[in-house]
Amino acid sequence: MRIFMAGASGVIGIRLTPLLVGAGHTVAGMTRSPGKARTLRELGAEPIVCDVYDAGRLTDAVVAFRPDAVIHQLTDLPDEVAALPASAAANDRIRTEGTRNLIVAAGAAGASRFVAQSIAWRPAGRGEVIDRHERQVLDFGGVVARYGQLYGPGTYYERELPGHPRVHVDEAARATLPLLDAAPGIVTIAEPGD
Repeated sequence: MRIFMAGASGVIGIRLTPLLVGAGHTVAGMTRSPGKARTLRELGAEPIVCDVYDAGRLTDAVVAFRPDAVIHQLTDLPDEVAALPASAAANDRIRTEGTRNLIVAAGAAGASRFVAQSIAWRPAGRGEVIDRHERQVLDFGGVVARYGQLYGPGTYYERELPGHPRVHVDEAARATLPLLDAAPGIVTIAEPGD
């Protein structure tokens, strides 16, 4: 399968890319950072440097790759957990405008599958944006992957466990792979609660 993954250099994308390649898929890994293109190439993906907010260029890139599936792993989160409240608007924009642009590009390319990350909890004041994001994906006939709070290397919780819902970042990546063949809907990826 040909898979276009937006957010391929993110905390899940960087783990999911080699899993997809190892399963025999041809992967285009999109990042907005030219400095991350080499890493994606080393993982076996064709790097695509593009900003999700440049809708025309994004559509051209997705159409040119001719994917069977598009995976949305984009977020706009700060490096430090303490800065999350100040970055809420940027991440909301990814979930609204970014998701819309990816869906338009996937439709223009004729992609038959769409998988998008979401979260398995609702932060105060963010529920409406998350619900709209998920509705866009479901309206396209896609799969919403609701991840628990990520922990493990490269996450906010490298040395401690967050509260539930939670999931180790490596398990989150592994659990995403079969969603390419899942029926449209919402799938929660989280460890059992206490």
